[in-house]
Amino acid sequence: MKQEIRVGLVCLARKTFDYQAAEEIYRKIKNDLNKFEYIQWEIVESLVFEIEEAQKAAHLLSSREVDALVCISGTFALGHLILELNKIVKKPILLWGLEELPYDGGKIRLNSVCGINLNTSNLYKAGVRNYHVVIGDQIDEDWLSAIRIIKAFFTNRIGIIGYRAKGFFNLDVDELDLYKQLGVLVDHFELDDVYSYEVNKGELRKRVEHIKSIFDVSKVTEQQLAKVAELVVKFEGFINDNQLSALAVRCWPEFAEDFGISPCAAMSILQSEGKILSCEGDILGALSMLAHKAIGGESPFIADFSQVDLKENFGLLWHCGVAACNLWDEKCNRSLDNYFAGGKGVTADFVMKSGEISMARIDYAPEEYRVFLQKAQGIPMNKDLKGTYVKVTFEEDVRVVLDKIIQNGIAHHISVVYGDFIKPLEIFAKLQGWKIIN
Repeated sequence: MKQEIRVGLVCLARKTFDYQAAEEIYRKIKNDLNKFEYIQWEIVESLVFEIEEAQKAAHLLSSREVDALVCISGTFALGHLILELNKIVKKPILLWGLEELPYDGGKIRLNSVCGINLNTSNLYKAGVRNYHVVIGDQIDEDWLSAIRIIKAFFTNRIGIIGYRAKGFFNLDVDELDLYKQLGVLVDHFELDDVYSYEVNKGELRKRVEHIKSIFDVSKVTEQQLAKVAELVVKFEGFINDNQLSALAVRCWPEFAEDFGISPCAAMSILQSEGKILSCEGDILGALSMLAHKAIGGESPFIADFSQVDLKENFGLLWHCGVAACNLWDEKCNRSLDNYFAGGKGVTADFVMKSGEISMARIDYAPEEYRVFLQKAQGIPMNKDLKGTYVKVTFEEDVRVVLDKIIQNGIAHHISVVYGDFIKPLEIFAKLQGWKIIN
């Protein structure tokens, strides 16, 4: 389910232009907005002409706690209006310009685009950068999705169990700066909080049978299978009890030794059920996945850009058995294996399905945040490896894509989701004032 948002709507106008036509267009727009799911609209019903009306509208929308503001330039309007609205509401703004109507008696009827020009110039020179512009008869749905991302970060609870994995310094983040940027507060838990979480034996038995219905379990022992089921139930209960929307897990080096298995297979199962879990204590990886989920991405997963074939021009998005099991290609044998961690690995093993893919990484470096974005196409391959993986080709040469990652020092984990989810993250990064690498 997409992230729910609350959006304010106002239409600005000036009576020296054809405000009656703008009013009719506004009426149609208000009716059309009812089609959007998971959006609560807070609408200023009448056109706003004067400064006092803008102030009144601003206080109304602020009292409704909107997450963003849509300002339609019904006609060219007084430059004060957008500034008065921004001063009180202080949320991301969509400046929506209307296409010009046929001339009537030699006069420009709306002059809406010039109104957009005035408003962007005023905002920009006032130091306001969190606006986006659309011209036409339809709202920008990608902007709405960008607002869903912002709301998801600001309101959802993020947790980390343990710490980042040993030596993965590049996955670290300045938590108070993250709070400053996104409103995210990270809750810390110990690995033992999960190990010792009490579970119901009836739930364990159900999970064992459920796992057997998904995977070929012939390569793992009954004890390992029981451990996977136990961990699924523990993770699920722990996440629900703590009201976590995303959880970063220090999955090695201690986990297999202390608990008896690694968490990969359990994470694969839970991610197929809508949970967000990232490997190796990767908080920003979890946030990247949460962003994909907020805009409608199904079962985002963490992958390493593990292999490039410069001659055949493809890459391999791989990880050690953690991707959601519902992303299986339905051709290979979907199995559990214990190939690493001294036989305690217990990972999910399968090739992922083919199709359009979007990749994203919200990344941190000293004094800056960046968003790496890339489109790819998943293509068929044989099950020649352990773990979960998909072979991909890019619009550009794979060497170019790799250079973008390496030359910008992007962390080695990427959130991957099926479908086209690039533009909303571009707009999100722009609203945040972050660098876009694509």
